[in-house]
Amino acid sequence: MKKLLALLAIAFLALAVTAQSGPMIQLDKLVHDYGTIAQGANGECTFTVTNSGDAPLIITNCKGSCGCTVPKCDTEPILPGQRSAITVRYDTKRTGAINKSVTISSNAVNEPEKVVRIKGMVEGPAGTPAGTTTPE
Repeated sequence: MKKLLALLAIAFLALAVTAQSGPMIQLDKLVHDYGTIAQGANGECTFTVTNSGDAPLIITNCKGSCGCTVPKCDTEPILPGQRSAITVRYDTKRTGAINKSVTISSNAVNEPEKVVRIKGMVEGPAGTPAGTTTPE
């Protein structure tokens, strides 16, 4: 009986260690809220990625849900405990509600694909209906 308990304890510890092994992605936020911003305002925001694992984290791709949402991510390996930034630029020439997503693909063992969102409202000049674009 003691041998069986010892084997079970060793198996449990091995599973616990294995479950935590490898690169792990952690973000400072899952949603960036611009609030209400003016048409043509700076539509850039940043998400901070931390590797909370024990192996290098490699971000292989960052993809916006449409052409108006352009993410930029560093593809250099993020060492354990280190951070990197993902910059997202939203085209604020368009007025109306912002509700877009960015999919981050990596070698993370906890979440190989992580989705973050941006939201808010772009206000046009007075009298301009939402969802229209004014000439530049």
